Amino acid sequence: MPQFPNKIRTKLPRVGTTIFAVMSSLAAEHNAVNLGQGFPDFMCHPDLLKYADEAMQKGLNQYAPMPGLLSLRERVAEKASELYGADFNPASEITITAGGTEAIYAAITSVINEDDEVIIFEPAYDCYAPAIELCKGIPVYISLEPPEYKIPWEQVRKRINPRTRMIMINTPHNPTGTIWSHDDMLQLEKLTNDTDIIIISDEVYEHIIFDGLEHQSVLKYPRLAERSFVIYSFGKTYHNTGWKMGYCLAPETLMNEFRKVHQFIVFSANTPLQHAFAQIMKQKKLYLDLKDFYEQKRNLFLKLIDDSRFKYVPAAGSYFQILDYSAITNEKDTDFAVRLVKEFGIASVPVSVFYNHNDDHKQLRFCFAKENATLEKAAEKLLKV
Repeated sequence: MPQFPNKIRTKLPRVGTTIFAVMSSLAAEHNAVNLGQGFPDFMCHPDLLKYADEAMQKGLNQYAPMPGLLSLRERVAEKASELYGADFNPASEITITAGGTEAIYAAITSVINEDDEVIIFEPAYDCYAPAIELCKGIPVYISLEPPEYKIPWEQVRKRINPRTRMIMINTPHNPTGTIWSHDDMLQLEKLTNDTDIIIISDEVYEHIIFDGLEHQSVLKYPRLAERSFVIYSFGKTYHNTGWKMGYCLAPETLMNEFRKVHQFIVFSANTPLQHAFAQIMKQKKLYLDLKDFYEQKRNLFLKLIDDSRFKYVPAAGSYFQILDYSAITNEKDTDFAVRLVKEFGIASVPVSVFYNHNDDHKQLRFCFAKENATLEKAAEKLLKV
């Protein structure tokens, strides 16, 4: 293979292969149980596969409209109204995207300019900061401290200044499994009132919330919704992350800018899959019962490891559980995660990689979106640590 003969001035000098790819590769190499990367190891609903196949067989395989199929956007609008009391125009305020990550990138790129500051609460999902940096914006990191990972609102207030263009929030939260409260939303509303700050609310785990708690979507708060891009994932809800399908809701003025960018990233999302989701969304019980399905898996996983040396606070949402290993070893979390794969055959993700300065709190993230048999195998290995 010929080599490029000149120097490349990289736009992301600190970015390499993601930790998820690294840990999954290591898990495969050592035939380890992989609770690292966040996706299910079970099938999606058979009706969804049937609907996708039917759409393909009917010849619905060409480009969809740039904003997405109107029938699917109508289902999304109906759901937003029923669950959160928010009225969005499917024609002008909802866009179907190639996954939640594309929606996040399009939202950031559509409004962030050079030297704009964007507040990020860390640990944070790894796609946030690179998208900001590609726009020559400035990520402003506010660290959340374990074990509760509560928002330090006084610190947030002090970090807001005339250059603050955006605040990014994520609830339920990846990687910690924590959720925002009603009071958190009121605090955010108070801080952003009478400002031109835009919010990105990453709510891809909206239906995965436990112990009778309620998802606090920004869509429930009109004064937040009017300044927000709100992002969701079909893959997280319907167990098919590899389909890379999501959607974004925003007021028309923001959505106009969003679509300008979206059309030049992917133009439109997968057509037959949009037809399939438009059909499956009519079965509302599938997403309404998701919390019970995953709460059972969380409870099983924690029960299985209860006699281990790991400490934990049960996740309040998402399909991730943080385990504290400080009683086991003082190793860096990255080193311990690698050792767990090589010596014990269990893969996780070290939480330090979700921090800008790799803050190490001796914690690992485990995904429990797995078959019960997988969780049992994983627990058997963790009990040996």
